Amino acid sequence: MDIAAVVDIGHQALWMVVLISAPLLGVSLAVGLVIGIIQAATSINEQTLSFIPKLAALAITLALVGSWQLATLVDYTRGLFQSIPTLFT
Repeated sequence: MDIAAVVDIGHQALWMVVLISAPLLGVSLAVGLVIGIIQAATSINEQTLSFIPKLAALAITLALVGSWQLATLVDYTRGLFQSIPTLFT
C-alpha cells in the first residue's frame, strides 16, 4: 500500500462526509438564517426560538434524504471493502 492510495482513500472519505452532511447542514443554515432575520425584524431576542424550527426542519430533511444518505454510505463502504485485496498487491 503506497502513500497515494492512502491519500486517495482519505480524499474519498472526506468527500463522502461532505456529501452526506451537506443536506442537513444546508437546511439548518437556511432555517437559522430565516429565523434570525425574523428575530431581527421583530426585535425578539429569544435565543431558544430557533431551536424548534431547526429541529423540525432537520427531522423532515432526514426523513426525505436519509435513505439516500444511507445508500451512499453503504455503497462507499462496500467499494472500500472490495478494494482491500487490491491495496496490498
